[in-house]
Amino acid sequence: MKIAICDDRKNDRDVLVALLEAYGQDFIIKEYDHGASLYMDAEYMQECRIIFMGISVDGIDELEMAGQIKAEYPKVHIVLVTAYMNYALDGYKVKASRFLLKDDLDQTLQECMDDILWEIQREDRVVEFNFVEGNVPLRVDDIIYIETSKHKNVFYTKDQTFSIYRKMDDLEKDLEGMDFVRIHQSFLINMRYIDKLSSYVMTLTTGKEISVPKSRYPEVKRQYTLFKGLHF
Repeated sequence: MKIAICDDRKNDRDVLVALLEAYGQDFIIKEYDHGASLYMDAEYMQECRIIFMGISVDGIDELEMAGQIKAEYPKVHIVLVTAYMNYALDGYKVKASRFLLKDDLDQTLQECMDDILWEIQREDRVVEFNFVEGNVPLRVDDIIYIETSKHKNVFYTKDQTFSIYRKMDDLEKDLEGMDFVRIHQSFLINMRYIDKLSSYVMTLTTGKEISVPKSRYPEVKRQYTLFKGLHF
């Protein structure tokens, strides 16, 4: 598994490298002293699964870069690492997976890695359905949403769509426990792709907006709030 450490302080990078090496798994770790150099390394970013992003006292540039990276590489898990507690809430804005204080790394890194590796294992799960197009294995994390259309249910991924003649209720059961939320009789959404939920409208990271019925809104909001809490 490839990991990136981005921090302008060499000593802080060394601490993270030592803790990750002591974690007990074979990681490929690459260091960067600036967010721009990390972002420009597109080949590494394509396969990187975890980024430890150091946030300085004036961390606006680092936070903007973290948000830009997350938008372009949504599968990467970003961990904000800083000495300043006031940046904790900013993690939600850039969809960071975790927030760690530099002074507590020796006590918190192992639990952080346990949680993120568990999440990655879940994201890498594959489900297989008998679509109109044939039997197709799909990574759960690649399914953006499912929509009912003309007696079929259509699976939307980033690059393709797949149609299936099965009831949405059955598909919801098949994907139970995989972070999908039913927001409408005709929509089942992968919560990883929710960008915003407000005023009875859900906006996905693709830009698609879907109305959430008032009757379902409190439960949808509750599930999404729990999801966000578990992923930061």
